[in-house]
Amino acid sequence: MFLTISTTGSLERPATDLGFLLHKHPGKVQAFSTSHGTAHVFYPEATDARCTAALLLEVDPVALVRRGQGKGRGGAPDAALAQYVNDRPYAASSLLAVALSSVFRSALKGRCTARPELPEQARPLRIEIPALPARGGAALVHRLFDPLGWDLVRAEPVPLDEQFPEWGDSRYVRLVLEGELRLADALRQLYVLLPVLDDAKHYWVAPDEVDKLLRAGDGWLAAHPENGLISARYLARHKRLTRDALERLELVRLAEADGSEVEELDNAVGEIEEKPVPLAVQRREAILAALRTAGAARVLDLGCGQGQLVQAFLKDVAFTEIVGVDVSMRALGMAAKRLRLERMGERQSSRVQLLQGSLAYTDKRLTGYDAAVLSEVIEHLDLPRLPALEYAVFGSARPRTVLVTTPNVEYNVRWETLPAGHVRHGDHRFEWTRAEFRTWAGEVAERYGYAAEFVPVGDDDPEVGPPTQMAVFTQISTDIQKEGEVA
Repeated sequence: MFLTISTTGSLERPATDLGFLLHKHPGKVQAFSTSHGTAHVFYPEATDARCTAALLLEVDPVALVRRGQGKGRGGAPDAALAQYVNDRPYAASSLLAVALSSVFRSALKGRCTARPELPEQARPLRIEIPALPARGGAALVHRLFDPLGWDLVRAEPVPLDEQFPEWGDSRYVRLVLEGELRLADALRQLYVLLPVLDDAKHYWVAPDEVDKLLRAGDGWLAAHPENGLISARYLARHKRLTRDALERLELVRLAEADGSEVEELDNAVGEIEEKPVPLAVQRREAILAALRTAGAARVLDLGCGQGQLVQAFLKDVAFTEIVGVDVSMRALGMAAKRLRLERMGERQSSRVQLLQGSLAYTDKRLTGYDAAVLSEVIEHLDLPRLPALEYAVFGSARPRTVLVTTPNVEYNVRWETLPAGHVRHGDHRFEWTRAEFRTWAGEVAERYGYAAEFVPVGDDDPEVGPPTQMAVFTQISTDIQKEGEVA
C-alpha cells in the first residue's frame, strides 16, 4: 500500500522542510519494521520548489495470517485461500494507519526538535492514496474530509476492470487531498479516517482505543458532523466504547463552547483517564494470591533477576523466609541495591537471602521450601535444557507448590507495536500457546507427582486468552520417576 505527501515552497521557505517535519532525511531511503511488514520512506523529488515523501508499506500476508490466527476479513477458517489472497497488501487500511503512527510518530505529535517552529506552520499539502477502501463510496469520503478544511477532496472510484466497464466500480477509490494545513493535523485525520473508511481493523479493539481516538481527533473530531459514525467505525462498532467516546467528545465540545476546561464540566474525566494496571504488576499480584492460597511461608524466587518479586514478598509478613536465586551476579547486585540490603534492619534482613545458582543443576540449598516461583523464566532457556530445570526443581528441590508463569504467544496479536513473527523479548528462546503450555505442565506434573491447575493473568481475551499464563503445581505424591538424574 502506498501514500505520498507533497508540498511546495520557495528559497525563503523551502519545500524540503518536509524532511524536518517527518524526521526523515530527503536524501535517504529508510526502512522500518512494523506490526505486519516493512515500511519504506523515500523522496521521489526533493527541491526547494517541491518535495514529495512516499510511504510504501510491504505487508507480509503469511505473517498477517499467523498474527490473526485465521480471523478477520479475508481470513475466515472456511476460506483458506482468502487468508493469503486479499486486499491487505495493496489497499490503505488500519495497517497503514498503524504504520503512519509508528514511522511518523513525532510528526503526528507535532514535534520537531531541530526546527520547533515548523509544526505550527500551515503549509500547502497534497496527499495521494492510489487505493483506498471506501465502504460508503466517494460520497462518504466527502462527508468525512470536506468539513476538515481541505480545498480539494477528490475520490475517484476505481473500476473493477478497465477492460469491462459494464462491471461497474469497485469499492476502492483513488484519494487526492489538497489544502493548506498543519502536517500534524493532516496525519491525525488520516490515522483515524483510514480504518473508518475501510470499516475494519486488523487488531483487537481494547478500551485504550478510545484514548487513541480522542488524542488523534483533538481539535477536529468533537465538532465534526459525522463524529458518531467515525467513533462507531473506528471502535469496530463496540457499543460501550463508542458511547464512552461520544460522551467524552460532547464534554470537549461543551468545554470549547464555554471557554472552560473539560475537568470543570465533569470531575469524572480524571477517573476515565486512569492508566491500566501494568501486566508486570498484575503478574506479581496473581503470584502473591496463589502463594497465600497455598499457605506458603518459606518461598523461593528462582530466576529472581533484579528482585522485583522478592521486594513484593518482603512487604507481606506472611512470608517468613524468602530466597532469591539467579545465575547472574550482576542481577543479584542490582537486586541487593533495590532491596537496600545494606541498610535493612536485622529483623527484615533475616527474612531474605540472595543466592547465585543455575537452575539447570540440582542444589541442596533449595530443598525443604514451601513454594518456588519461576516467573517469566522458562522461556529464556533453550528447549534442550528444560528437562534439567524440571528435574532440579520438581525432582530434587521438590517444594510443595511451584508456580510457573510464561507468555501466551497467542496473545501477541494484540500487541499493536510487536512486529509480526517476533517474540516479546530478544532473549526469549520460545513462547508457547496455551495448548503447548498445558501439555508441558501436564507431563511435568505426571512425571514428578504434582497436580497442575491453570490461572489466567491479565485480561482474559475470549479469542486468544490472557497475555500471561500461570500453572500452579501442587505436590500430591512423594514418589517420582527417577529419570534424568544425571542433571
